[in-house]
Amino acid sequence: MIMEETKLLTDKSLEEIEKLAADYGQPKFRARQLFEWLSKGKDFDAMSNLPKAFIQSLKDDGYKPCGVEVHRQFKSQKDETVKYIYKLNDGNLIEGVLMKYKYGNTLCVSTQVGCRMNCSFCASGLDGLIRNLSAGEILGQVIAVNALNGGEGSRGVTNIVLMGSGEPLDNYDNVCKFLSLASDERGLNVSKRNVSLSTCGLCDNIRRLADDGYSPTLTISLHAPNDEMRRQIMPIAKKYSISDIISAVKYYFDKTGRRIIFEYSMIAGKNDTPECARQLADVVKGLACHVNLIPLNYVKERGLDGSSKKDVYRFMAMLESRGVSATVRRSMGSDIDGACGQLRRKILEDENL
Repeated sequence: MIMEETKLLTDKSLEEIEKLAADYGQPKFRARQLFEWLSKGKDFDAMSNLPKAFIQSLKDDGYKPCGVEVHRQFKSQKDETVKYIYKLNDGNLIEGVLMKYKYGNTLCVSTQVGCRMNCSFCASGLDGLIRNLSAGEILGQVIAVNALNGGEGSRGVTNIVLMGSGEPLDNYDNVCKFLSLASDERGLNVSKRNVSLSTCGLCDNIRRLADDGYSPTLTISLHAPNDEMRRQIMPIAKKYSISDIISAVKYYFDKTGRRIIFEYSMIAGKNDTPECARQLADVVKGLACHVNLIPLNYVKERGLDGSSKKDVYRFMAMLESRGVSATVRRSMGSDIDGACGQLRRKILEDENL
């Protein structure tokens, strides 16, 4: 089932809300009030300063204030990470993760129900692609978590990473509208520099993103230092080569000035050898970039093991010795299946919904 965009109010910008309000004979200030309530995650019944007749008309015509509600929460026993299970208006469930750092709270949000990229180490692709999320459904995840962790006048989410279920650039239009909605100073007002977008490398849309004026921190899921190995790990590599990706990210950097992040999940005995480190250093040489090394998080159905701590840090040292900026990402939420690569719709099966 695909959500009707016109019926989900969080899909709309303030200007679109103003047009909608005018259609109901309401002045602009009523639209601003409605927009503010939506940004706070309030249901119709809580919008106390809006005319009851206006609210009833919206209800009667099938409008909904938000397409996302928190269904369940799982709190890590290892750190302060919280995994949220969200229920959508059509009954589908998606996942997201809130990670707490000294500099603020980062929310990992989903952009699709499922994913069609089917990378060999990732749980999200096990379900295939069910449907795209609308801009308002992506935004709704942030609004819902803000409401639980912030409250009136404060923000529980300071940073956003489009790194949950789904490939963001495979849902291009909705993701771009989300970027505009999230950064609107009249709404959530999340700084554009506090949003990261993770992609497996859809090169045409990387260029399009820059051309359309968007500049989130671009995070490339590379995971291999050569095309042959990458094709074994990531089916998308059959369409886009590593040289295609490097060309696209150079274009993105030239247009936006934003440093590129390369994600590299380390798989034991697969892509963690000294030769792989040498090849990766050659690939990214001369780029304004940083490499995040990710010890692979276990996914039972995938049957792949993560590299040992010793091998991960040896790999990082080899990159650094060749002038490549690199760090090892701290794994958070793995005990609640909330770490990188572990998000999926498994709870649908568990709850038999």
